[in-house]
Amino acid sequence: MIAETLTELGSRYCMAQNYLPAIKDGDKRVLVVDGVPVPYCLARIPQGGETRGNLAAGGRGEARPLTESDWEIARRVGPTLKAKGLIFVGLDIIGDRLTEINVTSPTCVREIEAAFPDISITGMLMDAIERRIDK
Repeated sequence: MIAETLTELGSRYCMAQNYLPAIKDGDKRVLVVDGVPVPYCLARIPQGGETRGNLAAGGRGEARPLTESDWEIARRVGPTLKAKGLIFVGLDIIGDRLTEINVTSPTCVREIEAAFPDISITGMLMDAIERRIDK
């Protein structure tokens, strides 16, 4: 009944995703600059009783280093993103699954830079843009 309602009896498309129990630990925004993963991410942890971790839905942001699984995912897709000309991308990861690739509005830079002042994602991005301009 829910699918019929969402699709207006099959006349509209909808996108669905399996429930991933790892969401209780948050979905992670992993940033990729010119194909290179940023070594830190922002975990967006759902409020109690909620399954959505995004900050606009009341999730709590927690900056943390990438896990080995995060590194593996980001390293696998990074070269393809770069080859397609995508200079700044956000990957959403739940557990060890890539759930979304954001190419128009990768967020969480401020939160990650505030928690880990040794990294300048903004600087990485500006350097990547300069390299492209200089070509």
